[in-house]
Amino acid sequence: MVPVLRLWGFEVPTHDFFVGLGVLAGAFMFFVEARRRGALREESLVAVTGALVGGAIGMRLSGWVEHLDPALNPGILDAWMFGARSVLGGLTGAYAGVLIAKRLIGYREKTGDLFAPAVALGMAIGRVGCLLTEAPGRPTTLPWGIHAPPTVPECPGCLAGQAMHPSFVYEIAFQLAAFAALIWIRSRVTRPGELFTLYVAAYAIFRFLVEFVRANETVWLDLTRPQWFLIPGLVLVAFRLRHGHRHGFYDRLLRKGEGTQAPSARLGADHS
Repeated sequence: MVPVLRLWGFEVPTHDFFVGLGVLAGAFMFFVEARRRGALREESLVAVTGALVGGAIGMRLSGWVEHLDPALNPGILDAWMFGARSVLGGLTGAYAGVLIAKRLIGYREKTGDLFAPAVALGMAIGRVGCLLTEAPGRPTTLPWGIHAPPTVPECPGCLAGQAMHPSFVYEIAFQLAAFAALIWIRSRVTRPGELFTLYVAAYAIFRFLVEFVRANETVWLDLTRPQWFLIPGLVLVAFRLRHGHRHGFYDRLLRKGEGTQAPSARLGADHS
């Protein structure tokens, strides 16, 4: 575990450093994608600002509703200062922040497709901080299990010296693969908003499954809090994908060997 990095004579919290680096990489990718699609305008900059503000608030306040019993939850100030930093809370807050920012300026165009590759890249980098500072996962006998020092908080397996699933390595690999896939299919999915829908669906499914090997506490029916949070979203995503499939939104993606349009031919359709 590497809780602190020494950079240029300063000590920097490892987790915060990689989260910040992920945010910068994601913002850079957003601008690259917005420019490629001809959507680099004032309105898109407002949208990304809303995402950053909403994501920060959502991540910090996610611990405020950690328990079903309100009496067990911390106050808003305690959650803000000392609460858990949930990625799902950050993503939810970022999504809400974009919607609010766009509503405030009366912007109606969809921006999700600009965010999809940016979020995947930013998450891949940010999870390196989790890998270096948090409990890796549940015990495993698989040959790629990793060990962590007994000083890692909330990690019984660390105290026992057990090999554990490198759950954050799984997520880094998923996010990098998702980033590459999004870049590859973005010219085949031209319906505004659908690239983002596909990413959200893939991540929701992956995150639900990877929770079975993460170190998070199970709260009911052997499922973790993130899994219970994801279940309603998975149902909505399933209906959304079914709707898109029935209306042919993914036809070009599913037809193997079909050529793609030149960028100039799809500029208008790619605005999202």
